[in-house]
Amino acid sequence: MKYPVEIFKAYDIRGVVETQLTPDVVEGIGKVLGTMAIEAKVKGLVVGYDGRLTSPVLSKRLIAGILSAGCDVYEIGEVTTPMVYFANYELETMSGIMITGSHNPPEYNGLKMVMNGSTLSGNAIQNIHSRLVSGKYNDKATANHHIHDVSEQYIKKITSDVKLKRNISIVIDCGNGVAGKIAPKLYRRMGAKVLGLYCDVDGNFPNHHPDPSKPENLSDLIAAVKKPGAEVGLAFDGDADRLGVVTNDGNIIYPDRQMMLFAADILENNPGAKIIYDVKSSRLLATWIKEYGGVPVMCRTGHSFVKAKIKEIGAKLAGEMSGHIFFNDRWSGADDGVYAGARLLEILSKVDDPSALLNALPNSVATPEINISVGEGEQHKIVEILQKTAKFPGNTDIITVDGLRVEYKDGFGLVRASNTTSVLVLRFEAETTDGIEKIKAQFRDVLKKHVNKVNF
Repeated sequence: MKYPVEIFKAYDIRGVVETQLTPDVVEGIGKVLGTMAIEAKVKGLVVGYDGRLTSPVLSKRLIAGILSAGCDVYEIGEVTTPMVYFANYELETMSGIMITGSHNPPEYNGLKMVMNGSTLSGNAIQNIHSRLVSGKYNDKATANHHIHDVSEQYIKKITSDVKLKRNISIVIDCGNGVAGKIAPKLYRRMGAKVLGLYCDVDGNFPNHHPDPSKPENLSDLIAAVKKPGAEVGLAFDGDADRLGVVTNDGNIIYPDRQMMLFAADILENNPGAKIIYDVKSSRLLATWIKEYGGVPVMCRTGHSFVKAKIKEIGAKLAGEMSGHIFFNDRWSGADDGVYAGARLLEILSKVDDPSALLNALPNSVATPEINISVGEGEQHKIVEILQKTAKFPGNTDIITVDGLRVEYKDGFGLVRASNTTSVLVLRFEAETTDGIEKIKAQFRDVLKKHVNKVNF
């Protein structure tokens, strides 16, 4: 059997189901993961899946592979990705697999994997491919297949700790993703008045794509939250590990600004705590964290890298511009969009005008994420060259944590290699529009030596 190497990504395994991530391939992956679990002496593997049309059959084949390797399975059904992380703790496996295509188009699906408390990424994922090709896995063994529903445990865990000061009126857009099964129920149980958009799970995603990082996917939420009575809007991606936030006057509060609110709240009870943010985040966030008595730590983009950094330094909070927020004070350190929404509502319920509080957070002139397509695998080579040779005039500070981030007195510019597609990822921020154009011009000059079209 062929196991396409291109589906084994930096953070997960992902591909088109009909041609790449076929049921046969997934069963083979299950055999390897089951064998790895036995070698790691874990109790068993939790398995959950999202609302995509192909997820149920892939789940069955994954489970068959794991069982044939002799590893027990704890099946929890159609759930959010963070609920798999939750079940890893509740069922004491510390290991699990989520079948999800996240925010990718409907024809895609994938696997996110945790083994012994660590998210598999990088070389560990490449090792799965190597073992598949060489046949280094158990087969024809037997094991126990347990079935659990952890949804009520998940809701009780959150509502026992996260409390609203008053009833708050919200709109949530689940984008027909799997968040629709849990988010409305949780927030109503907390005491919120909830208007739900697209909360029926439908893997065709008939209304809009479930990716709250793209402003065009928030237009329906913005329209709904502008109506009288609504105080704030929340949106989730397909597997509910990312959060989008909209004020009642239609402003999008991007994740680095959400992090400001969360950081202030956490630092009140954890003075001096370390707080992680990814390389794409606003420089205003680091300043904010310092002002509130925390220690800002910049990190590579990618949920697996962020989780590893949380473990390394014991950070109480972490966040990425993509919308992954990781709470490690009263939660497990996993990224969970629905839980992040609950923590946001807890903070906002303390004030009479939540949107005013959100709009008052420091802001700057910034671009959305800009992608420049390059040849297959070229993005990494180009960034390596830039790190060694690129020159930027003026008083600049060069950061190479992840790509090339150039800090100016009034802003920053970033170019980094995507770990999932053949693109260069750029982002710019400054105090003024003129300032941002000057930074962009310097990056154009540097990039045009290596890229055919530099049109930003």
